Amino acid sequence: LPGNGYDWMNFGGITRDVYLIETNHTYISDYSIQLKKGSLETILGWIQLDGNQSGQTIQVKIPGLDIVYQTQSGKNGLANIELSSNFELWSPQNPKLYKITIESETDTIDDLIGFRSIEVDGNKILLNKEPVFLKAVNIHEENPYSGTRAYSIEDARILLNAAKELGCNLVRLAHYPHNENMVKEAEKMGLMVWDELPIYQHIEFADSLMPQKMEIMLKEMVHRDKNRCGVIIWSLSNETYSFTPMRDKALIELTQKCRALDSTRLITHVINTQGYNDNTFHVWDSLYQYSDLIALNEYIGWYVPWQGNPSETKWNMVYPGKPVFISEFGGEALHGDPTGPTDEAAYWTEAYQEDIYKKQIEMFNTVPDLAGVCPWLLFDYLSLGRMHPLYQNGYNRKGLLSEKGEKKKAWYIMNEYYRNN
Repeated sequence: LPGNGYDWMNFGGITRDVYLIETNHTYISDYSIQLKKGSLETILGWIQLDGNQSGQTIQVKIPGLDIVYQTQSGKNGLANIELSSNFELWSPQNPKLYKITIESETDTIDDLIGFRSIEVDGNKILLNKEPVFLKAVNIHEENPYSGTRAYSIEDARILLNAAKELGCNLVRLAHYPHNENMVKEAEKMGLMVWDELPIYQHIEFADSLMPQKMEIMLKEMVHRDKNRCGVIIWSLSNETYSFTPMRDKALIELTQKCRALDSTRLITHVINTQGYNDNTFHVWDSLYQYSDLIALNEYIGWYVPWQGNPSETKWNMVYPGKPVFISEFGGEALHGDPTGPTDEAAYWTEAYQEDIYKKQIEMFNTVPDLAGVCPWLLFDYLSLGRMHPLYQNGYNRKGLLSEKGEKKKAWYIMNEYYRNN
């Protein structure tokens, strides 16, 4: 994982910070401190000790709320938590984080944790019991200015500040879990986060080792980010195909495992196999039955020509009434408008990309139960499969910004759309 084909740069070597942590013989190995599903005032969580002194008195302190909560771990080192308070809830408008201290008799851990609820009610996504429209953008883990893996806090701020300037309230971290700095900085800045596994396109689901590999990746992602309130969606796959042997069985089982690990967040699979004929979308994949929202990638106007007036597009949904999220759309353009006709895709002009975005926004008004959109993508990025000698030279040019941070005309279209929604 991922498969042999992928449209991004897989940088080699150690590309993230590595820490060596010295502990006592018995230490706090893990903890979960988040709101109970559906609640705005009750924390339901646990603390796990590891070592030979498993039964200990443990305190959870939240100074900002004058809370000192005491619990006891059992012979297996597990201590349960359930406490209620009048929390100041985390949101994009108010990204409140509380200092949390966990103290056992042999160890102490500090963290910054926020509290919020996320759920689906009919065709709406609710953040803290209020409808929210997801104004998102796709981001790869790459510093566009250096052309290297983004790993530091400074790298994260470059990408996330650009998303904020666009008008986003959510970042889709594609197509793999990004480094911890991205997740934590997004949370501090009031950006919701979409975490994703690299189960991407042509995965050999029938391989006997594949279920174990997927489960390991899932557990690692949930283990690391379960206390990050900014993370609202676990995305378990992207652009897989129903005709791939064992796909449905493998991904349905993975979904069930994810819900068992964490039932408080939304779960989705991103699919791009919908039909488009006679200006009508046919969204049919049965895997959506197991998703909290219908997330689909479509590139009408770029890979597929328009078949009618965008404002007259029709939709047939296999599961009507679920929130719909357009998780990818767009087209490629080289910043600076190369010479050539602006109404033909072959010339990679900003004007052609801009027209795609204008027509997409017209089409959005026809999407039933639309709960958010997410252009592909924020910055032009390196990809070894993108070797057009004039326009690409090793870059995917679908960015709203060039690799130098220059705004393309389509950037202004999305910025206006987000300001008005």
